[in-house]
Amino acid sequence: MLYPVDLSVKPEVKGFFDPATNTISYIVKDPGSKACAIVDSVMDIDYAAGRITYEHADAMIAYVRDEGLELEWLIETHVHADHLSAAPYIQQKLGGKVGIGRYITVVQETFGKIFNEGTEFQRDGSQFDRLFDDGDTYTVGTMACFAMHTPGHTPACMTHVMGDAAFVGDTLFMPDGGSARADFPGGDAGTLYDSIQKVLALPDGMRLFMCHDYGPNGRDIRWETTVGEEKAHNIHVGGGRSREEFVKFRTERDATLAMPRLIIPSLQVNMKGGELPEADSNGKRYLKVPLNGL
Repeated sequence: MLYPVDLSVKPEVKGFFDPATNTISYIVKDPGSKACAIVDSVMDIDYAAGRITYEHADAMIAYVRDEGLELEWLIETHVHADHLSAAPYIQQKLGGKVGIGRYITVVQETFGKIFNEGTEFQRDGSQFDRLFDDGDTYTVGTMACFAMHTPGHTPACMTHVMGDAAFVGDTLFMPDGGSARADFPGGDAGTLYDSIQKVLALPDGMRLFMCHDYGPNGRDIRWETTVGEEKAHNIHVGGGRSREEFVKFRTERDATLAMPRLIIPSLQVNMKGGELPEADSNGKRYLKVPLNGL
């Protein structure tokens, strides 16, 4: 597919790092207007205490208001397994539409069964305002944007390109961080390799923004690189590493990894667009723990 790349449009990108989950959320401002998008927001949770708070989201809301911006989109690059989305909370405060990849329906079907959600849980993506297909376009103010389907980490992963900035979700990490795992239900190492090649086929000067960074080898947290840097130096796929080599490496490495600390609450909330479980007759909300289910 020929994607409508335009490196002449250079949005302002403000990153917000959440140290509890090593997640970076972004406010992306159209250079031609006050319109903006938020990518991969975070809702705070003290899992041991069962307590939800909104410090991270409130900081982003304050920035939008202080800068006089108008929020048009809340983009989820995928159904995150390591943090909870704050999209509904931010939407309530600032408006905007929530968008995710079309294959959220596959994720909902898979994890709807794992969490025994029952027939009342809609598995058609209707919890979101827009489901993106590969190559779909949209606008943030005057800025043309498009979505690329980049599965492998999950079936619904999308890379969103806004001018000369691409938001890759968990498809890639910084060059010294490599790539995301591919062993969750619906993940596939070979598919992930193919998706990474789609990203690396973008122009070398395209800015890439990571969803996570863990500061490998003690370096400072970073979240911005370029296609050219990834092609040359990514420790998992750079320098022309073959698909066969990558699949072998990724499969062996994934077998050694523990489940993310917040996978149980994250999947339940994020597959529903960031909405918390319905309250019971006493006004209490509960998350489920599927024993031996993941």
